[in-house]
Amino acid sequence: MKEDVLEQVVEDYLQLRGYFTLHNLRFKPAKTDPGYVVQKDSVPSDVDVVGLNPLLTGQSRVHVISCKAWQSGFDAGAKLAQMRGERKQPQRQTWQHFRELWSPKWADAFHRAVFDATGESTFTYSIAVTRLTGATVGSEADTLWCSDPTIQTNLRGCSFSFVTMRHMWDELQSKLTTTPAPSEIGRLAQLLRAADVAT
Repeated sequence: MKEDVLEQVVEDYLQLRGYFTLHNLRFKPAKTDPGYVVQKDSVPSDVDVVGLNPLLTGQSRVHVISCKAWQSGFDAGAKLAQMRGERKQPQRQTWQHFRELWSPKWADAFHRAVFDATGESTFTYSIAVTRLTGATVGSEADTLWCSDPTIQTNLRGCSFSFVTMRHMWDELQSKLTTTPAPSEIGRLAQLLRAADVAT
């Protein structure tokens, strides 16, 4: 089955920046982790795309991206307020979409999985979204989330950012040439440009 379109855009975005990529890195708490509950912790979660650039050092060497392809957009302030218990929760509690950022045992499992896959314990973590909505957008959304004490603790010194579809698409457009792109999304971007449908 093909991965989500946003995941494909993220993959092209990372590959154009020199990253090797892998999809759906799975993780779950170990049975020996404190607070392990078999009914809640036995089904793995996953992070959508992991990029490794062997030419870079530090946090930029590995870029981990979780994709939220919600057509209505992503209200960073509202989602964080739901996780903090300051706003009404949807049927599936919001923190469950961000286990690695909100639950210590899931954060442990996540960091183990990234280290096992890349050999790196520090990295850049991003959430890719269709667009940011609400009162908090751009760098303010980044600051809001990375300064939250729970997220900050579970990131363990890793950097954080939101990446929008517009930002990635603009970068893809700026770096594409007329040489046929190696991916479906890249080729689509080339054809749309050639047809004057998108620039």
